[in-house]
Amino acid sequence: MTESVTETANRIDPKLLEILVCPLTKATLEYDAAKQELISRAAKLAYPIRDGIPIMLPEEARPLDE
Repeated sequence: MTESVTETANRIDPKLLEILVCPLTKATLEYDAAKQELISRAAKLAYPIRDGIPIMLPEEARPLDE
């Protein structure tokens, strides 16, 4: 079975997830595959992932609803 380009682009490397932290709090991040976001519970922000690339800019993050 082959993967489409979209499926490949929507996946993030697990090794990258191990080293990425929130730029504001330096806390670990949670990966939300459905929303394509990295969640910082400490900062209450969700950083978008676009074309498989995490956008780790606070001004690009959305506030969490929680």
